[in-house]
Amino acid sequence: MKLVTIIGARPQIIKAAALSRAIKTYYADHIQEIIVHTGQHYDDNMSQVFFDELGIPHPDYNLHVGSASHGVQTARMTEGIEEILLKEKPDFIVLYGDTNSTLAGAVAAAKIHVPIVHIEAGLRSFNKAMPEEINRIVCDHCSTLLFTPTKTGLENLKREGFPVDESGPSTLRQAQGPTTTVPTINNPKVYHCGDIMYDNSLYFSDIAEEKTDIIKRLSLNDKPYILATIHRDTNTDYPERLSAIFRSIIKLSEECQVVLPLHPRTAKLLKTNLDETLQKQIFSCQNIKLIPPVSFLEMIALERHALLVMTDSGGVQKEAYFFKKPCIILRPETEWVEIVETGNAVLADADEGRIMQAWQHFKGSPPTVFPEIFGDGHAAEFMLEKMLLANTNC
Repeated sequence: MKLVTIIGARPQIIKAAALSRAIKTYYADHIQEIIVHTGQHYDDNMSQVFFDELGIPHPDYNLHVGSASHGVQTARMTEGIEEILLKEKPDFIVLYGDTNSTLAGAVAAAKIHVPIVHIEAGLRSFNKAMPEEINRIVCDHCSTLLFTPTKTGLENLKREGFPVDESGPSTLRQAQGPTTTVPTINNPKVYHCGDIMYDNSLYFSDIAEEKTDIIKRLSLNDKPYILATIHRDTNTDYPERLSAIFRSIIKLSEECQVVLPLHPRTAKLLKTNLDETLQKQIFSCQNIKLIPPVSFLEMIALERHALLVMTDSGGVQKEAYFFKKPCIILRPETEWVEIVETGNAVLADADEGRIMQAWQHFKGSPPTVFPEIFGDGHAAEFMLEKMLLANTNC
């Protein structure tokens, strides 16, 4: 069986590590993987370091798309991916998440009838103003095999016309359509499989402690700290929202050290979207550590040792939960509703009052119970087994 895997953004590179590792370990004689990097993230600190650090096979193709408007970027990727699919003739194209690379892969594959595997299917923020929401919906409805990490994702797909049975997370759930067992775009199959990022977090957790010295390097060994990440354009591109978040960080730094790896977008817009007074406060505060983007292993180490995580990243929200850390979410909604429902995360948006209220809540009553809602750490193997089964039946 031949797979073409599409990656383009940093989280997709990390997720792909779990699938590539499982292929190498368990299915090397049965599965060939062709990796296509769209170049959506082209900064070495945001991309190349992850291939080197996580042992991911280097891409067979790189489209070098780079930064552009949504339309231009997606069009370039669609054209390049279609050309590769026609050349390689894979059994499946594997798409992750909800980026422009995901959308481009879905459109290119669906038009020439290459079956689509969507990993992280069924996630919904119910906010179609988010480009990611459009991307994930389109990809789901173009897909042949849909792997959803949570029960909420399963219910979302059910509401959108993917009828499923209710017999358990490891059981095949087949959408309505022809009675044949062969999965197609008109007869897709849905699986609740657990989260592939949980696979990675378990696998790399101890490795991170051995291979990184970031805790020592930042002198964090004996000091409690808040780990913060800000990258979403709905926060960085709006001065009033970015200012509210950084005013909160300044207040938090009066009680606890704050470590903030700066995404390139955030670093650029700090100087244009914050007033000079706020900038001076941020850059002069000894209790705020502004650092360059970190590697995946460094991020895991920072998450494991943090007192609390504050983020607008969907992936970092989950990782905070994996490592049993409370999380303040800098968005009005989240696709990972379970972590809010369990009481281990709070939706604070870019609201200074709500951020500080969430901090006081977690400081006074830190969560101690983190139910197992993201699977058993073997999602990648499960997915590959189902792909092989589907390919055999075709």
